[in-house]
Amino acid sequence: EVQLVESGGGLVQTGGSVRLSCSASGFTSDDYNIGWFRQAPGNVREGVSCLRNSDGATYYTDSVKGRFTMSSDNAKNTVYLQMNSLKPEDTAVYYCAAHQFCITGPLHSTFEYAYRGRGTQVTVSS
Repeated sequence: EVQLVESGGGLVQTGGSVRLSCSASGFTSDDYNIGWFRQAPGNVREGVSCLRNSDGATYYTDSVKGRFTMSSDNAKNTVYLQMNSLKPEDTAVYYCAAHQFCITGPLHSTFEYAYRGRGTQVTVSS
């Protein structure tokens, strides 16, 4: 059974930093790429970042480029999202997710990741 478990969310002030972790287990193939998406109340879901499994390339939605960095520790089966220079508009529930291809930016309402975690709340106070 595939499991994605997020941790590391919380409350942070504007300009602060948070690191999210995602522990992955149960994958039986290398066909999936792991990324993060977020959902804020009243907003469209947004693909935040993705790490392409085949070559380690990373992709980010425009609003977080230069501020967020995704990395992985294969020995621990864990991926991270380092979020710096946080803004109030970054407030959302952040989900770790896996899919056959990388996707960033606004997500169509009918799109569903192959696998996703339960999410972790990040709140940026102004």
